[in-house]
Amino acid sequence: MLQLTQVRCFVAVAEERHFGRAAARLNMTQPPLSRQVQLLEHELGVELLERTSRSVRLTQAGTVFLPEARRLLRSTEDAMLAARRAGRGALGQIAIGFTPSNSYDFLPRLISALRADYPDVELMLEEMITRDQLAALASHRIDLAFVRPPFDAAEIRSRRVLAERMVAALPADHPLAARSALTPADLEGQELIMYSILGSGYFHDLVRRLLVSANIRPRLVHHLTQIHAVLSMVKTGVGMALIPESASRLGIGNVICRPLAFGEEIEVELFMAHRAGDASLVLENVMAVAEKIAKAGRLPTASIP
Repeated sequence: MLQLTQVRCFVAVAEERHFGRAAARLNMTQPPLSRQVQLLEHELGVELLERTSRSVRLTQAGTVFLPEARRLLRSTEDAMLAARRAGRGALGQIAIGFTPSNSYDFLPRLISALRADYPDVELMLEEMITRDQLAALASHRIDLAFVRPPFDAAEIRSRRVLAERMVAALPADHPLAARSALTPADLEGQELIMYSILGSGYFHDLVRRLLVSANIRPRLVHHLTQIHAVLSMVKTGVGMALIPESASRLGIGNVICRPLAFGEEIEVELFMAHRAGDASLVLENVMAVAEKIAKAGRLPTASIP
């Protein structure tokens, strides 16, 4: 069997064309270097080098073997580096589930940070509602989920990574768009685009709770599922909407976002969830990056011109 030490010694001699210089390059003495090359030639059954008292030349077999030997050493080094990266959780795959509203702010920042810190980790992303993400975790279809509460699964471990406020989105020409912030009285009787209780239950319940706690009775128009669809309706002037702060950066024209000056602030929460007992180093690294982003805080509300 070929030994990497033998191959490495041969390459050094072949490139230096001198046993003494090759020995110095490998930080060894000349006799053991010569012995390693001889063992390699014996294993191959051919002479690789022509030796004289003053020079070393490659034989025809040595000339053919040299590039293959170099390739073997490079492949070995690459394999060792890959193993070390994998051992640090810096190489591998991870399947991540996310809800549509995660993609407005948190998810892009997470992906950018992971590409910078762990470029050899392959991210497989799948958009799903919270219920489907929890099922996908249980079936090992995904490894990490970014979900909205409430959820209760005995085999799931979770931690909160984001809490953001709700803001008001209005058509740019709306009479209330000139306000720096909106009070509950400002929303009374206004046309408000609502979320669907079936397709967007979390935001439906959140807005409903906010309206009840502030004793507001707007006129609810439409019941939509996706926030970008809600903002598209705002753009047409159908009415205003309450959206998570991160959605104010979607860049939909003719929409202005304003803070809510309510006595009680109801937060939009995002949780990171994974299977209990999952010891993947890649997963641990991704979660550590997510927590770092969470600690960095939320971005300021953007007014959309």
